[in-house]
Amino acid sequence: MADILTPEQRSRNMSRIRGKDTKPELLVRRLLHAAGYRFRLHGSYGPARLPGKPDLVFAGRRKVLFINGCFWHVHSCRAGQHAPQTNSAFWSAKRNRTVERDAAARAVLEAAGWEVLVVWECELKELSVVERQLRAFLGPPGRAEFPAPALDSRAGTGTTDNEGGKL
Repeated sequence: MADILTPEQRSRNMSRIRGKDTKPELLVRRLLHAAGYRFRLHGSYGPARLPGKPDLVFAGRRKVLFINGCFWHVHSCRAGQHAPQTNSAFWSAKRNRTVERDAAARAVLEAAGWEVLVVWECELKELSVVERQLRAFLGPPGRAEFPAPALDSRAGTGTTDNEGGKL
């Protein structure tokens, strides 16, 4: 099936697709916040960002959440398996790179001790199922069961040892 839009129209449409604060992401954020969970956004954890920039970071729990669009991240559902007919080589390569990048980021996060959950856009049609899945993954809301790494209480106090070094 040929594209019914001109290249300029298609380019304009594609340029408006966002990577952050998408409707599925906002839906999950509202659901979790209303349930009492607190989180950081877009891979924020300390001074650096986590690999793959997870959508939601539960630092005290060492858990991250990716909210993936089925088409872009090639999910096994109908929307994820739909391959564009126009410029198919480009789209195939682009989508394959996304899958490889996702797998690499997940492997690095898991090797660093983070638990990873992916919520797919198509799963959000049944919010009660997603909510149960999220609660099972995250545990009870409130204070995290695993404390975040503690900072050295002596750092930044200006105290020095006998040799002039910081304690």
